[in-house]
Amino acid sequence: MYNFKNDYSEGAHPRILDKLIETNLVQQSGYGEDEYAQQAKAILKERLNNPDAGIYFVSGGTQTNLLVISFLLRVHEAVISAKTGHIAANETGAIEATGHKVITTETADGKLRPEDIANVLEAYALAPHVVKPRIVYISNSTEIGTIYTRDELKALFQFCQSHHLLLYLDGARLGHALTAENSDLTLAAISEYTDVFYIGGTKNGALLGEAIIFNKPELAIDFDYAIKQKGAMLAKGRILSIQFLELFKDDLYFDLAQQANALAMRIASAVREKGYTFLTESTTNQLFPILPKKVIERLSQHYQFYNWKNIDDEHTAIRLITSWATDEEKVEAFIRDLQEA
Repeated sequence: MYNFKNDYSEGAHPRILDKLIETNLVQQSGYGEDEYAQQAKAILKERLNNPDAGIYFVSGGTQTNLLVISFLLRVHEAVISAKTGHIAANETGAIEATGHKVITTETADGKLRPEDIANVLEAYALAPHVVKPRIVYISNSTEIGTIYTRDELKALFQFCQSHHLLLYLDGARLGHALTAENSDLTLAAISEYTDVFYIGGTKNGALLGEAIIFNKPELAIDFDYAIKQKGAMLAKGRILSIQFLELFKDDLYFDLAQQANALAMRIASAVREKGYTFLTESTTNQLFPILPKKVIERLSQHYQFYNWKNIDDEHTAIRLITSWATDEEKVEAFIRDLQEA
């Protein structure tokens, strides 16, 4: 049974493991004050073209969303998300548990647009009798594999600016979004057109870890207090910073994401050749082909994947995910089995 259910089934890229071993006995300051953290932050600031960015390393994606959103919201404020957004669909009510409402809106492709936000603002205009929308939460790539273009992100950011909203981007799979064949975004553009975002390491070659980026340093004042208070400040912070240093000292982070995307596109081509369609048109490492249930039953004898959405009595959309370490031979075997099925 080969696993196409997620992109974190494997451990870490060998270069990261080698670096952790190489530096294992080198004494360092704790709680994010190690020399590797300073080096990694300097590299990231250069890539972002933002020398004033506030950068913090934490261990996981849900933890990141909880930390950032609860820190930025006042007690009466709320966050807007697509209904498919991770904070709305997959985080066990983590945001609501902090006392903040997640306002969801339907979208066809998982992406939010200015008109979606405008509709929410209109629906929550009866102040002070309703919560006040303050943060717009998006992800790139989205939970259904789609990506934002530069113009889309810019338009959304400008709308947020004009309506006194903060734009926060979940980058759990940011590497896959940036290296997609139709992407025109860069790290620098994301730094320019969001208030806060994070770079996901867990799903792209790291053992664990996410890099939170405050593009406006004034928003990050006392954020370290929130990290410590919520138990997210590691004494051995070097474990996180070493990984980001290794991923970004050259193009390893982007090479790994591009590799995952390329394998996914090979599967996508095979799906199209069979005449099947997709739930969404994804150019990243997440695919959502709509297959006959009999085909799904045969494939599930050898491969693990999610049955994502029931389409009708005879068809279901499944989710397939490739990773930086996906076995190319297993991809070819999946394609052969799909063709034969």
